Amino acid sequence: MSRPGFVLEVDERTPPLLVHAGEGIRLEQFPLGTRVVYPPDSLPAIRDVDAAINDALLHPHGIEPLPELLRAGMKLTVVFDDLSVPLPPMRSPDVRARIIEAVLELAAAHGVDDVELVASNALHRRMTPAELKHVVGDRVFASFFPDHLGNHDAEDRANLLDLGQTRQGEDVEINRRAAESDLLVYVNVNLVAMNGGNKSVGVGLASYKSLKHHHNVTTMKHSTSFNDPPNSAMHHSYDRMGEVLAQHVKIFTVETTLNNDTFPSQLGFLNKREWEWSLRDQASYLAVKRANDLAPSKIRRRIWHSTEAAYGVTGVHAGTPQEVHPHTLANVHRQQLTEVDGQSDVLVFGLPYICPYNVNSIMNPILVMCLGLGYYFNMYRGRPLVREGGALILYHPMQQEFHPVHHPSYIDFFEEVLAETTDPATIEAKYEQQFANDEWYRHLYRNSYAYHGVHPFYMWYWGAHGLEHLGDVICVGADRRSASRLGFRSASTLADALEMASDTVGRSPSISYLHSPPLTMADVR
Repeated sequence: MSRPGFVLEVDERTPPLLVHAGEGIRLEQFPLGTRVVYPPDSLPAIRDVDAAINDALLHPHGIEPLPELLRAGMKLTVVFDDLSVPLPPMRSPDVRARIIEAVLELAAAHGVDDVELVASNALHRRMTPAELKHVVGDRVFASFFPDHLGNHDAEDRANLLDLGQTRQGEDVEINRRAAESDLLVYVNVNLVAMNGGNKSVGVGLASYKSLKHHHNVTTMKHSTSFNDPPNSAMHHSYDRMGEVLAQHVKIFTVETTLNNDTFPSQLGFLNKREWEWSLRDQASYLAVKRANDLAPSKIRRRIWHSTEAAYGVTGVHAGTPQEVHPHTLANVHRQQLTEVDGQSDVLVFGLPYICPYNVNSIMNPILVMCLGLGYYFNMYRGRPLVREGGALILYHPMQQEFHPVHHPSYIDFFEEVLAETTDPATIEAKYEQQFANDEWYRHLYRNSYAYHGVHPFYMWYWGAHGLEHLGDVICVGADRRSASRLGFRSASTLADALEMASDTVGRSPSISYLHSPPLTMADVR
C-alpha cells in the first residue's frame, strides 16, 4: 500500500528541498517552520492493462457494452485527448493507443468500416504526424493516417455543427463528423481533476463560438478551483453543454488515470522525498544538475522534452461521461490529494519545464503565468493554499523567448497588449475579438502548427482568479523585464523574495511550499 500525502514542517534536520525552475533544478533551504506539502506515494499500477481495457469496454457505466453499440454500416468516430496530456508524455505504448486498438478490433469484428480518428485539440496547435503516431501507436497510424486520422479544426466552418444552446444561452457547436456519427468513442487520459467528464467533447471538439462561453474572465474568476468541479463555474458550463450534447450525440467515453511515476528511472530522485534519497540518488542529482547547468540551452531543452514518463495506469472506466467521471475523479484524488490545515501567508512553488501548451516547444512568459497562477495556484480543493491578499513566490527564469511557429499571437499579445494593461477584463473587452478573428492567425492555426489567435488570452484569463486573490507575485530567478511586463516582481533568491514580500505579508509570515511535480493537490481544511 502506498503512503498518503503529508505535510512536513521544516526544522533543523530537514535537508535542502528540490525546486524546479524551468529547465533547471536546484536544492533550496527553506525557513524553519515552512510547511512542505508532498503528494501521496505513487499508486500501484494495474498489472494487466489490456484486460482492464477490455473489461471496461464490456462492462461500462450507464450504457450498453461497446460490442452491442457496433453494427455494419454505422458511422464511428474515435476521438482522443491531444498532446497536452499527460505531462511529460507517456512512454510507449501510450494507454490511448491500447484503448483505440481495442475499440478498432471490436469495430472490425462487427463489420464497421466507416471509422475516423480525431485529435480533440480545440484551439491548440495541430499535432504533427510524429506526435499523432506516438499517441495512437504505429499500427493505427499506419492504417489510418492521413486520410482517416487527423486533428480537429475549430475554424473549418463547413465541418462544424451547431447543436443548439444550453438553458443559459450558451452555444454548443462541435466537429460535424463527430456530431453526425452513430457513435462517438472518446479516449481520455485524466491527469488532473479539471479534465475529463463533459469537458472532453464539449471543449476538445468545440469552436470559438462555443468556447467563449466558459473561457472568459467572469467564468474563470468564479471557478474556485478549476480542480474542484462542484465549485467551478467553468465546469458548470461544461455540464450544461453536456446535457445538450447528450440529446444529439451518443457518447461512449473511456477515461483513464495514471499514477505519479512522473520521471524515468535516470531521474528517479525527482519522484522521491529528499530525506529518502539514497547515495545513488544524491549522486544522480549532482550529475544531472551539473550536466544540465553546463549544457547549451537548446540541447538542455531538447533533452528535457525528450523525457517520457513510465506512468502506471491506475484506472480504466468506460460508459457515459456523467457516469464514468466520478470514478475517474476518485482515482485522481487518491493519487494527488494531501490534507492541509489552513492557509498560509506565502505560497511557494517551482515551475517545471513543461505545461500543456509547450510540449516540444518553448515555455514563454505568458505560459509561465498560466502554469503558475492558472494551474499550480488552482491545485487546491476547499480554499486556496495561500490566504487572500497573500504572496506567491514562484521559481522560473521567465526568459523572453517565444516559439515563432507555435505561438505567433503570443508574441503580439506580450508586446502590444501586456505593454498597455495586465487587467484581464480590460484585455478581454478591448483586444480579444481582434485576435480571435485575425485572418493571419487563423491561417496559421489551420495550416501551420500555431495555437489559435485567441489562445494567449485564454492563458491570461486562466490566471484571473489567482491575480484577483493574491496581493503580490514574486518570481525567483526571473528575467526582470519579463516579470515586470506581466505585472510581477523578480528576486534573485528566496531570501530576497521573502524580504520583498514583507511589504505585503509582514516579516514573519507563514509559508507553504507545494512540492510538485509529481502533481500534488492541497485539500485545504
